[in-house]
Amino acid sequence: MSTPTGFDELIHPATRLSVVALLAATEWADFAFVRDSLSLSDSALSKQLHTLEGAGYLETLKEGGGRNRRTKVRLTDRGRTAFKGHVAALRAIVDGAGPAMEAARQQPHARTGR
Repeated sequence: MSTPTGFDELIHPATRLSVVALLAATEWADFAFVRDSLSLSDSALSKQLHTLEGAGYLETLKEGGGRNRRTKVRLTDRGRTAFKGHVAALRAIVDGAGPAMEAARQQPHARTGR
């Protein structure tokens, strides 16, 4: 089976997929909210956000200063489009597995000839 159109290797790792899925449900999210929701350390989340931002999938906004500094993140239009395409590709994989599993069940098992 070939990889369906829209499958995104950048989004696919579980942590990034979780970040993007969480952000897809909102316009902007506080860094702390994303971190706590996904049970990630600051550094682990920062690394994933940096990767997504480098691909143009994410935008960050820093507000305030000093102890009151807040970082907010959101998906860009490009990020939302990539996420929708990736979800569609995953659905195609899952939907394609159903008929393949049924065909495998209907095939007689090979005998060893013992």
